[in-house]
Amino acid sequence: MERRAHPWNQDFVWEDHTGPFSTISTAQAKAYDDVGFFVIDRAFDAAELERLDRELQAGDEMAREFLHSAPDGRFTVAGLDTQIIAPHAVQRSPWVREFCAHPVLAGIAADLLGPGARLYWDQSVYKQPHGAEPVLFHQDNGYAYVEPQSYVTCWIALTDATPDNGCIVVMPGVHREGTLAHRHTDIGEECWGDWGTAVDVPVAAGSIVVFTSLTPHATYVNTTDAVRKAYIVQYAPEGAEVLLGDPTKGQPARRVTQNDPGRQFAVA
Repeated sequence: MERRAHPWNQDFVWEDHTGPFSTISTAQAKAYDDVGFFVIDRAFDAAELERLDRELQAGDEMAREFLHSAPDGRFTVAGLDTQIIAPHAVQRSPWVREFCAHPVLAGIAADLLGPGARLYWDQSVYKQPHGAEPVLFHQDNGYAYVEPQSYVTCWIALTDATPDNGCIVVMPGVHREGTLAHRHTDIGEECWGDWGTAVDVPVAAGSIVVFTSLTPHATYVNTTDAVRKAYIVQYAPEGAEVLLGDPTKGQPARRVTQNDPGRQFAVA
């Protein structure tokens, strides 16, 4: 796919982070600015991961039941033969709601977004054994166009994530161009990316891959016998808006402020 700007992405300028930082290091902030991601190794222990996995099971089961009724067992990027995606665990579990305001996660959000950072989205992604498809290169801001364009994704590994079971793969540095044009496919949105030059980001269970919503990333097929489990939490600045409309037909038709009290709340 051609590497070009999203039609609504005009005059974007990336702003580097200067601190002071409460949770991340200066080196991690520089990596975020320069290549679009960094890793916090083993931020959560085995007991926290076990509890988180247990709290996420209800959503995973509901999503699996829905996919059983869907054509070919698939719905866009989710599928019984690819990955089970269950959004909004914070609406089902008070424990998960508190987890999304964990000092480490809230500190990352505050350091990268400033005071007033809010939970924007959360979802579990359980990549199925011997999957049929990878997740294509995309930016998180390519699924729903948010302004400001850069928000923060914390990709939490509940199990070890490796190239064999579907770890994150990123295109470093591209985030500084802002949101790229995406196209719709049967297995999700896709933007420009290059598997040959992309960087693998394998991590141990409990680690966090922190990246901006503008970092093009993908995940490999899970070729192993076990489920690869991840929980994704995203934070946006106060007042962030989702732009709605057809970008091929001009400017957005409307803007929706992201302040749903049931699932979007201040953490910093």
